[in-house]
Amino acid sequence: MTGAAPYPRDLVGYGETAPHPRWPGGARLALSFVLNYEEGGENTPLNGDSHAESFITESPSPSPLAGFRNVNTESLYDYGARVGVWRILRLFESAGLPLTVFAVGRALEQNKDVGRAFARLGHEVASHHWRWIDYVHVPEDVEREHIRRSIDLIEELTGVQPAGWYGGRTSIRSRRLAAEAGCFRYDSDVYDDDLPHWSSVDGTPVLLVPYSLDANDFKFAVSPGFSSGTDFEEYLRATFDHLYEEGATTPKMMSVGLHCRVTGRPARAAALGRFLKYVQSFDDVWVCRRMEIADHWRRTFPAPDPMR
Repeated sequence: MTGAAPYPRDLVGYGETAPHPRWPGGARLALSFVLNYEEGGENTPLNGDSHAESFITESPSPSPLAGFRNVNTESLYDYGARVGVWRILRLFESAGLPLTVFAVGRALEQNKDVGRAFARLGHEVASHHWRWIDYVHVPEDVEREHIRRSIDLIEELTGVQPAGWYGGRTSIRSRRLAAEAGCFRYDSDVYDDDLPHWSSVDGTPVLLVPYSLDANDFKFAVSPGFSSGTDFEEYLRATFDHLYEEGATTPKMMSVGLHCRVTGRPARAAALGRFLKYVQSFDDVWVCRRMEIADHWRRTFPAPDPMR
């Protein structure tokens, strides 16, 4: 149709033949562990919201509780900030492996010691927006301010601006507003590939580093999903093994999504620990932070010029 806007989705991608990523050291797989730090940034009247949170929690909450706090859900979230995050950090410190942290600004604001620990331990702290809420109906000027507040707080706690962006519960404007901020070297609000790829916002190149909702512990909170740590471990191993096998000729990347209040529980942390040991039995796997994947991709596959 003449004058129609271009279709906003790309269902072709790399097609039949994906590029060889040429990962450092000839690795067959780039593996990114992501820890979502959201506790304290979720929906609650304490944060001025009209309803309580009902997303990614042990307590079955089919619909949000309107007008009241859900103290059970708040307490389950609190566990992630008080206990779970430290258990997961100890696992990765013991293994000597890096994390990317998707950090909600309001959550960090309420537990600044955690943000400082992320930086001290050498983990990447990416922006996970200011609040862990659905931004679909949030006014544009408010969302823009929230992105800036998140950037500023991360810089205050870590000494550097975040290189990465993952909003999660985004609006149709979020990618444009994140690109507008000017500091992000990659955007992970996409699940559409096993490799990074370039997109654009108003002609400005944006590197997309896909995330995962299948190799992700949030499936403990949905049905059908994981019912035990062993389920999660087996799924991670199966994903890893298949991508590793493909990596003999066509290397890819793998993302693992973790949440402090979910995998921070003992049985699930134990399963994660077993998977970390399994990963470390391979010499040709690049376990890295997402900003390292982004920087490698930018060097190896610069943005097309011009972006369309």
